[in-house]
This record gives sequence, C-alpha cells and structure tokens, in this order.
Amino acid sequence: MTEATLIRWGIIGPGTIARSFAGGVAHSTTGKLVAIASRNPDKPELAEHFPGIRVVKGYDALLTDPEVDAIYIATPHTGHAEWAIKAIRAGKHVLVEKPIALSAYDADAIFHEAKKAGVFAGEAFMYRLHPQTIKLVELIRSRVVGDLRIIRSSFGFNMGSVKPEHRLFANETAGGGILDVGGYPVSMSRLIAGSAEGKPFLEPESVTGAGYLGQTGVDEWASATLKFANGVVAEVSCSIMADQDNTLRVIGSKGRIEVKDFWYASGQQGGTGTIEIFKSGGVHETIEVQEDRWLYSFEVDAAGNAIREKRQEFAAPGMSWADSIGNLRVLDQWRAAIGLEYSVEKAAKRSKTISGSTAKPGNSVPKRAIPGLTKPASSVALGFEFFPNFAAGSLTLDAYYEAGGNLFDTAYIYSGGKTEEIFGDWHTSRNVPREDIVLIGKGAHSPLCYPDVIGRQLSRSLDRLKTDYVDVYFMHRDNTDIPVGEFVDAMDAEFKAGRIRGPFGGSNWTRERMDEAIAYAQKNGKAAPGALSNNFSLAEMLDPIWAGCVAASDDQWKAWLNQKQMPNFAWSSQGRGFFTDRAGRDKRDDEELVRVWYSDRNFVRRDRAIELAEKLGRNPIHIALAYVLAQPFPVIPLIGPRTLGELEDSLSALDIKLTPEQVKWLEG
Repeated sequence: MTEATLIRWGIIGPGTIARSFAGGVAHSTTGKLVAIASRNPDKPELAEHFPGIRVVKGYDALLTDPEVDAIYIATPHTGHAEWAIKAIRAGKHVLVEKPIALSAYDADAIFHEAKKAGVFAGEAFMYRLHPQTIKLVELIRSRVVGDLRIIRSSFGFNMGSVKPEHRLFANETAGGGILDVGGYPVSMSRLIAGSAEGKPFLEPESVTGAGYLGQTGVDEWASATLKFANGVVAEVSCSIMADQDNTLRVIGSKGRIEVKDFWYASGQQGGTGTIEIFKSGGVHETIEVQEDRWLYSFEVDAAGNAIREKRQEFAAPGMSWADSIGNLRVLDQWRAAIGLEYSVEKAAKRSKTISGSTAKPGNSVPKRAIPGLTKPASSVALGFEFFPNFAAGSLTLDAYYEAGGNLFDTAYIYSGGKTEEIFGDWHTSRNVPREDIVLIGKGAHSPLCYPDVIGRQLSRSLDRLKTDYVDVYFMHRDNTDIPVGEFVDAMDAEFKAGRIRGPFGGSNWTRERMDEAIAYAQKNGKAAPGALSNNFSLAEMLDPIWAGCVAASDDQWKAWLNQKQMPNFAWSSQGRGFFTDRAGRDKRDDEELVRVWYSDRNFVRRDRAIELAEKLGRNPIHIALAYVLAQPFPVIPLIGPRTLGELEDSLSALDIKLTPEQVKWLEG
C-alpha cells in the first residue's frame, strides 16, 4: 500500500491504551498515525510516548483536521459516546476503545449516527481479530471437544488497595470491573456459544449476576451466569481487587479447551500463543499459534480494510454493531443485578445530550390544534415506557424534542412509576419550559379502577412528573360496575382544581359509556369528557391485546368519531408490527400477532399498504401511520420507538399526505 492510500489516524485520549494502539498502527499495513489530541499538549510524556507525532490542542481540533481520516477514541469510558458521535458528525471514521459506550442504548446511538453519516464505527476488542481467536472458533465449530456445554472465563486483577482518585475506583468515570474488563469474558462467551451454532455470536436468554460494590460505589469483584437457548451455560467473572486465574475454559461432551489470558493472544508485540485441548481418556494436545505481528495491528487493519471497502462495521469475528450492542446489553443486565448505576447516568450529571450539547427544540415534527388544548401539540405523541432508566430514556426524549416533538404519553402504572420519574427528571434537567410541553397522564387502571383513586394517583403522578398539572388525562380502563357519573365527578374536580388543564376522558372506553358520560356532564354542569384513547389502526384489532382493551377502528367507531370530532390518542396505531416484515403470512410463531391481527381483511389492507408504499418509495409501516393521520377527525397516534432508528423512521412518515381516495382504497 502506498503512503497516499494509508488510512490516516488520529487519537483522542493519549493514555496507556492509546500507546498500545499507536504501536498497532505503526506495525499495520493499512494505517498511519498522524495526530494526537490532548487538552494539555505541553505534557513532556506526549513527545516521549508518541515520538514525531503532531499534537493538537483540544479534542475538537482533531475533528476538523483535514489530514485525519479516522479517529481512535481512548478517553475514560464516560467520554466514549460523546466523542464518537462528535467525530462521526464531523465525517470521521471511528474506532472506540471498549466499552464503546456505557450501555447498549448509548452504543445504539453511536451506530445510528454512523449509519446516517455513512462512516465506519467499531468497538476495539483487539483479541477478536487475532489468528488465535480465529483458530479457537474453528476448533469449536469442528466439535473437537464434542457438544458445547459450559464456558468459564475470568478477567481479574488486584489493585492492592482502594485508590479513590484512580479511574478504576471512580463511580463518576464509570469505574469497576464489569465495564472495564468484564466485557472480555462476556464477548468471548457469546462468540463461542455462537460458533457452536455456526453463527458469529449468540445472545443469552437469561443473565444473572452478583457482585460486591466497594466504598467508592463501583464493583470490585463480580460474577455472572449466562444461559443460552442451545443449553450452553457461561460462567464469567471480573475483578479489580482480586487476582483470578484468567483462563478461558470451554467444556464439551468429550473434553475441554483451555486458553490462558485469551485477550493477549500471542502477545502484544507478537509471539506464540497456546490453545490446550484435554480430551476424554487423558489425551492432551497443545496447539501453538505463532504470530509475529503486533496484537493491536489486527484491529487497525480490519478497520482500515473496512474503511477502504466502504463497509461501516467490522466483519466477523470482529465486533459488528449488533455484537457490540448485544455485549453491552449483557453488561447492562449484570450491572442491574448488582445495583450498579453510575452518577453520570443520572439526571443531575446528565443534563446534556449524549453528544454533550444542550437540548434545543426543533421544528421538523408538525404540530396541530387539538380540541380542548390551548397550545399546539405534535401530530404524534411519544411513549417511552420501555426504557429501564433515565440514561436510556433521555436519548429518545432528547431526539424527539430536538426533532420538534412536544407531546409526551405517560401513565401512573408504566414501569411502576419509573416512566413518570424519567420524564420529570428529563424536562427539569433540560430546563424545558413547562408551557412548551403537552403532557398526557393516565390513572385508575384495573384493578384499581375507582373514582376515589383518580385524585390520589394523580397527586403521585404529578410529584413524579415534577409538575403541578397534566394537559390531557385519561382513565386507563373503565369499570362498568361504577355509575359513570362518579368518574365524571372525580375528573371534573381535578379539572376545576387546575390539575387537569385540557381534555380528559377514557382510555379503552366504549362509545356507549362515553356518550353516557358526556350526557351526565351536560345535565349536571360538569366538564364533559373531550378525548379518547383507544386503539385505532389500518389493521383492525380482532381480539383485545390485553384484557379490557377497546379498538375504535371499525366503521361504526369512525362514524362516531367523525360526528363528535372527538380527539383519539390512538395506541398501537401501526398495528404493533403487523405492517413490518415479521408479519408475513408464514410467520405464525408470534401468538399475539396471529391472535390480534391475522384476518383476510387485514391482509388485504396490508397488501395494499405494501403496494402504495412501493409507488411512493416508502415502507408499509409508513403508510399505516399516514392512514391514521389522514382521518377526517383528529387522531393523534401514540408511537413507542425502542431505538433512535425506530423514532426517526416513524417521524419520517409525517410528510406523507394521503388523499381521501387513497384512504378509501386502503380500507378495501
């Protein structure tokens, strides 16, 4: 390769691991190190450790450096996602030292940005690209020790004493063993479990963990058990205050394989690695892997080749995007099992977006007037009850808000109140003006579906939401054993008290109960219910998804909604995946999908959505959302994206304007 075709690397975070990477670049065939970014460029050790390399002041300077093609990010863990996203947005390829981010959600955000930017992004698990790992995969696939049964692996060392100032002991820099070294045995276990199935990796079906949190609030030693669907069990452990044997053991039906310090392979500067095989009957075989190349050069060249070939991620056995996200998902579960949350994941320390910027409202999501509301609201509402904590949920909340969204769907029961707490922390930490938000609250879900519950639950909800009112309120279920007037009285009292300041009504209420409630209110001088939250979709719900669910998609409902011009905040407005590829006629392994949506009429509608999508250059699920928005009465879809990609995909459908003729044709 000529000098002109080499990938020109820059490094952010010139610490110990960066020196190892620099050695890898120097001994690679595809790369050249051209610059180091430091916040203190006058440090004498920089010239010593990176001789002859240009040093630029500040990380931002490297992002705009025209002589840099790709950036290796080796900051403390807490800076990985921020600087990866900044580099990607600057058009740079990125290789991020493990862990690529603090959580699977943060990693997904990095890859989402890379996908949009068309650049390479990878996680630097250097051992994955080494010939020793490739040989190990071959041995597993050849069943040299029979059927795979147990994997045991550890990465542990002893720092000797607690050093609060050291990054490994600092909670605020995401220290501890799990995130620093636990990813190695977990990634290797997933690789081996997958190799036994002829796959690049395998996700565990369950993760259980235990560990010890020391005085600084990080895990000093921890263990976890991963159970895979193929019956394989992996036992992994890590530590920063306990020496371990650090031997990988792969146990099969006819023996075992052992590899000492597998992440060092044949040595950092080359050498001989060993794979030992112990078979039944006392047979012992040693396989030597002689490799003169430097350990870190393999990941440099794998990244360099991907960049030259315009691939955005590592090829196996390197860490693909799905592999990295899956690995962090296991670490997330492990951390959750021992109660390990970093201070930088909480609202007080995470007041900026993942890229380190202040969240600002956008304008790409259209807004509309909704009867009963005094301020415009987004044409779609965001639901976010799927996220386990503030750090995860804030990614989607930030992205929706920065796209222009201001309508948020919450409920007293969602995640036991965690969803409300996440929202309260989000809008206060971001200093979002309360008057700019349209907030949906819900209460009185069965089995506590009684009038006297509404006020008590609303008080608790407002406390969690960190506000003194909601803009829209729904009873989450109906209880026909209670006279409807008692429910109207309870909601009217909250409306008059100013704790509900916009329309209220029922979620999963029938037309008959809504009509009865409206009539009662009008007769008795009460505020009348003025909103509904029932399912509405191009695909008609055949059987309730959950007990007590009510769909409002048939012709009688549409006539009622049109006559009343009643706003319907519609849940499952895209048919819960019916309009995606997984809903094909032959995919009948999803019990809910079959039970709720499979009918000849719905499949006709799905086929027409596919046909129209092809004509418009869109996806069927976009047509499903556009259908809901094109009704002659106000329907506000509730969307529940689980990733940033899903959010942007849903929002991309908002520019589709179906004609009345197209709406009628879709209905068949």
